Amino acid sequence: MDERPWFKSYDPGLPRTLQPYPECTLLDVMADTVRDRPEHTALHFKGARMSYAQLERLSNAFAAALIHLGVQKGDRVAFVLPNCPQAIAGQLAAWKAGAIAAPLNALYTERELEYMLNEIGAETVVVLTPFYAKIKAVQPATRVRRVIATNIKEHLSPLMRLLFTVAKEKKEGHRITLEPGDLWLADLLRQHDGAPRPTALPGPTDPAILLFSGGTTGAPKAALGTHHALFMSASQLHAYARSVLADWEDILTLVMPMFHVYGNMALNTALIARWPMAVIPNPRDIGDLVATIRKVRPACIHGVPTLFIALLNHPDVQSGKVPIDSMKVCWSAAAPLMAETKQRFEAATGGWLLEAYAMTETMLAAVCCPIHGTYKEGSVGVPLPDVDVRIVDIDSGEQELPLGEIGEIIVRAPQIMVGYWERPTETMNMMREGPAPVQSGARWVYTGDLGYIDEDGYLFIVDRKKDLIKPSGFQVWPREVEEVIATHPAVAEVSVAGVPDERQGEAVKAWIIVRDGHQVTADEIRAHCRQELAGYKIPKHIEFRDTLPKTMVGKVLRRELVSEEDAPATH
Repeated sequence: MDERPWFKSYDPGLPRTLQPYPECTLLDVMADTVRDRPEHTALHFKGARMSYAQLERLSNAFAAALIHLGVQKGDRVAFVLPNCPQAIAGQLAAWKAGAIAAPLNALYTERELEYMLNEIGAETVVVLTPFYAKIKAVQPATRVRRVIATNIKEHLSPLMRLLFTVAKEKKEGHRITLEPGDLWLADLLRQHDGAPRPTALPGPTDPAILLFSGGTTGAPKAALGTHHALFMSASQLHAYARSVLADWEDILTLVMPMFHVYGNMALNTALIARWPMAVIPNPRDIGDLVATIRKVRPACIHGVPTLFIALLNHPDVQSGKVPIDSMKVCWSAAAPLMAETKQRFEAATGGWLLEAYAMTETMLAAVCCPIHGTYKEGSVGVPLPDVDVRIVDIDSGEQELPLGEIGEIIVRAPQIMVGYWERPTETMNMMREGPAPVQSGARWVYTGDLGYIDEDGYLFIVDRKKDLIKPSGFQVWPREVEEVIATHPAVAEVSVAGVPDERQGEAVKAWIIVRDGHQVTADEIRAHCRQELAGYKIPKHIEFRDTLPKTMVGKVLRRELVSEEDAPATH
């Protein structure tokens, strides 16, 4: 590798490269852990603890059950689960069975779940009980043949399980009756308890995971990553963090959902570092996060800015009843981090809160702020070992720009996605050869983000993707929201974009022209959206207008709408 400008900004001890990477998978890493320290804590969950030996036994039984049900190598197993022991064991089990894990957002509407299940051709779904009805509603329109349900209480501590059964199970929709042919995960695990680890395990180049992303534009697509890609990304993150976090000892808070590349890579890095994981099912349940911090005193959280703001504002944290000074280093990504939030958090913890940047398509080939080096406000940091970042001209993407000039950010790393699942055209639009004099034949991810690299190798992002909105770190595609709003009989035209928001970082806003002779309120539009869209996709702001700014060919100018936000007329 040539002398890239960020090398001089690396933390002491961080190597420029980790190559050659061992030809192994995360399953190999876990086998080593089980052999060396079987009773080491793998995870904490709601007052219960699970050792690596228990996680191995659980995932072996889960894998044996999948194989017995007919799951074969390369099949896609979808997980409609929040972060929980079943989700972690399930991902490991799918890999052990040779399948591809596909974690999906349990909060998706029926329409969204149907689309995604069909996009990947999943025939097996593992679902938490409150979301069972949604899966059954869409099953006839998909290829799903096997539905496996699981209850969150299966891995609660005995006291928590009793309290949950009495107070919450029925009230919150966890008590269900399975339809004929469907299966309980708990029954399958009992039937296959004690099963050995399958012998025909996947190799490094085999496909491992499908994670949904919209790329720079368009409907969600499933990015495919290999087992070696996950191992390499986790190795890079581990090498970067180990100057602060102690292997085997420090506890990672797994709060970002596993359907997000950010959460999934936190899990994978914890497997390599042997960090015990404190598992949080709902990232918006700050009370649960605070209670977990009180119990296990974690050293690390990966989150989004809104999470850290909510944590700082929690009454028990502000009063000092729950100290958060166990935090050594935390990372914020998926939305811009305000300097005030960083300063407040670091003052409260005595640790670091650092920004980072990556994409689903890069399988988290990441850019992170140095831990011990200079902090530059507005920068997301420097590329990690074996991650290369360049800035190219916006129009053609064929000319590399000098340091300091703004252009499109492109990323190359050994772990970038294989491509979008069965979408070769979209893959070619997202990945192509880099500009001269960059090595010919190398595949680069064209991010659609605009930024520049300074003389010290720090990356600054000056604009997000052209259309993608990220409220609280979630991904919202404007066209999807527009299509739903446009079906309302009172709507003549609509445009959707992201606008700055102090609490969410970015909020969804809709500009609407009402049809002649019709009337509609903002609340009625939101109610209409609620039938088809997950809650975070519903517009927070709605503005009714007489006209929308357009190009000569009639395309709505979203950027012009956003630029008018100095004095918005919103509802």
